[in-house]
Amino acid sequence: MRLVVGLIGRAHGIRGDVAVEVRTDDPDARFAPGALLHTDPPGTGPLTVASARTHAGRLLVRFTSVRDRTAAERLRGTTLLVDSADVASTGDPDEFHDHELVGLRAETTEGTTVGTVADILHNAQDVLVITGTDGAEVLVPFVRELVPEIDTDAGRLVLDPPPGLLDLGE
Repeated sequence: MRLVVGLIGRAHGIRGDVAVEVRTDDPDARFAPGALLHTDPPGTGPLTVASARTHAGRLLVRFTSVRDRTAAERLRGTTLLVDSADVASTGDPDEFHDHELVGLRAETTEGTTVGTVADILHNAQDVLVITGTDGAEVLVPFVRELVPEIDTDAGRLVLDPPPGLLDLGE
């Protein structure tokens, strides 16, 4: 699975730097010199980071294959991606990256399959979007009391919902 880490904006200067709209929680690692980034559209990459710096609150990145402003302008609008396999685990058993949760089977504490985690919404409270076995979506607040167990190796998470939470779509 590929994860979006940035979006290339306009060129900066004459040496090939581009402004990047950061879409990752770890820009220092994703845009470190030598980092290989996949692109969308695929024909513009992959791109290897030569250098990165912050200027006036924006991340400016130079890629090894981009030598001037003209080449940098051709990259405008390109989405920068990394493979999810290259993203290290947080090391904290209570923290997960979204891509680690999407696709997990959701089941109740009694073992009844509820559906599959389709997305995670990040609002005031993180919320799991679970597509039920009937195709309906169920929203479950992502808190330990409601999601007491997550086993990414087994491909499942356990829900302990209060009465009615999973019946809201009916």
